[in-house]
Amino acid sequence: MSPDASSTSLPESRRRWLAGAGLLALGGCGFRPLYAPDRPGGSVTDSRTAAELAAVRVGLIPERNGQLLRRALQQRLDPRGAGVAARYDLRASFLLAGQPEGFNRDGSPSRVRYDATAPWVLLTMATPPTEIDSGSARASETWNILDNQFFASDQSREAAERRLTDLLAEDIVLRLTLRFRAAAIG
Repeated sequence: MSPDASSTSLPESRRRWLAGAGLLALGGCGFRPLYAPDRPGGSVTDSRTAAELAAVRVGLIPERNGQLLRRALQQRLDPRGAGVAARYDLRASFLLAGQPEGFNRDGSPSRVRYDATAPWVLLTMATPPTEIDSGSARASETWNILDNQFFASDQSREAAERRLTDLLAEDIVLRLTLRFRAAAIG
């Protein structure tokens, strides 16, 4: 061994072989990343999970941020627009609280943190409805209040609110996906 080479370094071909073997071993035990793209020979549980997610109807959520959250949920639950008949009703709300984090010399806020919470419940469409799952998604975002740049500050606030709704929607859909996958597996 040369003095420049480390005893722990492996040749590139050996590293690739080990990485491939590791992926094969994980695939053999049924491991599949949650966000892996669909493949032509995808498993039955993946198609069932997608069908179950597409069958979730999202109820109305009041106010503008609630409408943004509802739209983000709809886009994630049924991205292909399959139009599956609704079997589940997702009821959520959107709560937003802001608090200043930074201050200018005159005491006015220079930075604001928004904390958003979205309590949700998944019900069957049966009469009477049965609760399947529930939870609460949380996310935080900050934005700067720029001096004498009202348009830029407004844009920063709106962008922060959109990021919050996207984070909340992603969390809710992730939890629903895990719930439906667990039910499909047994």
